[in-house]
Amino acid sequence: MNKKIGIMMGSDSDLPIMKEACQLLEKLEIDYELTVISAHRTPERAREYALNAETNQFSVIIAGAGKAAHLPGVIAASTNLPVIGVPIKTSTLGGADSLYSMVQMPGGVPVATMALNGARNAAILAVQILALSDDVVKNKLVEYKENMKVDVNKTATELKKIGYKNYLEKYFE
Repeated sequence: MNKKIGIMMGSDSDLPIMKEACQLLEKLEIDYELTVISAHRTPERAREYALNAETNQFSVIIAGAGKAAHLPGVIAASTNLPVIGVPIKTSTLGGADSLYSMVQMPGGVPVATMALNGARNAAILAVQILALSDDVVKNKLVEYKENMKVDVNKTATELKKIGYKNYLEKYFE
């Protein structure tokens, strides 16, 4: 059975952040489905999505939302699948509202909550969950993490070689 990751966001304004989860999953060739569901404007659709998530072959759900940010909790309340919340930084309260609404879930309804705008880490956590029961996914994850090490070591080597001032000029100015 093909397992996939569900990615949802409260509105399309969250897409610039949530695209990072999509990009990582595409890089690792992990199947996903992206949609917009509002916990407040389409509550029936949110509940239906959650209730049918397993039937629709989802293994993990990533839900990003800003402001009141109830989407991950609403989804978690109606499924036994792991739900990973991505609080979106907002202009109103800097994202504190989004973060608190996800980390303050009542007992029995957990939402694994990432840092503000942490869609990439949400995708990595979702892949780690899939990797527990899928060796192909596990191997992709191992390779991805190995490539991160290689990249950091390349950066360290270049920084040492050209010095911090030249490095800053080359990459940041």
